[in-house]
Amino acid sequence: MKKIAILGSTGSIGTQTVDILPSIDAEVVALTTNRRINLLEEQARALHPKMVCAMDENAAKELKIKLADTDIEVLTGMDGLIACAAESGADIVVTAVVGMVGLLPTMAAIKAGKDIALANKETLVCAGGLVKSAAKQYGVRILPVDSEHSAIFQCVQAANGNPIDKILLTAPAVRSSAKNRGNARHDARAALAHPNWSMGAKITIDSATMMNKGLELIEAMWLYDLPPEDIEIVVHRESIVHSAVEFTDGAVIAQLGLPDMRLPIQLALTWPQRVPCK
Repeated sequence: MKKIAILGSTGSIGTQTVDILPSIDAEVVALTTNRRINLLEEQARALHPKMVCAMDENAAKELKIKLADTDIEVLTGMDGLIACAAESGADIVVTAVVGMVGLLPTMAAIKAGKDIALANKETLVCAGGLVKSAAKQYGVRILPVDSEHSAIFQCVQAANGNPIDKILLTAPAVRSSAKNRGNARHDARAALAHPNWSMGAKITIDSATMMNKGLELIEAMWLYDLPPEDIEIVVHRESIVHSAVEFTDGAVIAQLGLPDMRLPIQLALTWPQRVPCK
């Protein structure tokens, strides 16, 4: 049975990770949130982790009261986040927190010998060299959870070591109505109503503005050791082709599927096995 820590369990990726748990043989040993303690309490009571963490100190105090009838350890702050990543007994850590806050717990998990199911792209954007070097030094795997990078990873694995010539990184860009362009309120609503993906507000806005694709390009450079000129961004509004890889002989391998984050999450947690989705 695989032991899993989920950093950011109350966010979009975190809740979808919880959704796929019935499909895999796994035990959750740690859960974290910033301050969504009602949902974290619900998850903790259902999954019985060893420890939980609320980054916000006041939220953690309230959570400790809510879970006083359990033997679950309640932690707070960056120290608590690092403990959940490195000291919980996890085999693999899902890094689904937002922003640079994910770097320190990710590095701590790597140094503790944990594999990383990486959904926190900022970790590689801000310190890709340090993270990749540490992963190599401690012999751990970094398994991408982003749908595009999961697709590239699958294509690369299918290629049996043949050299990559170029990555085709897809982008499901969202357009706002031309007649309403300039109406910031309307544009914000339109951008948040992503037609294909269910994501948190920040990443949805970043996706609509293509900012997220810039971050994913940097992430791809570190994951696959390629210069930026070998990564081509292709707008694909239907979100069926999740990304593709072109090889030196001109052949292209692509990964296709419905726009659902549960598949790349599940694949990262069970790789190299594929298991049925329940």
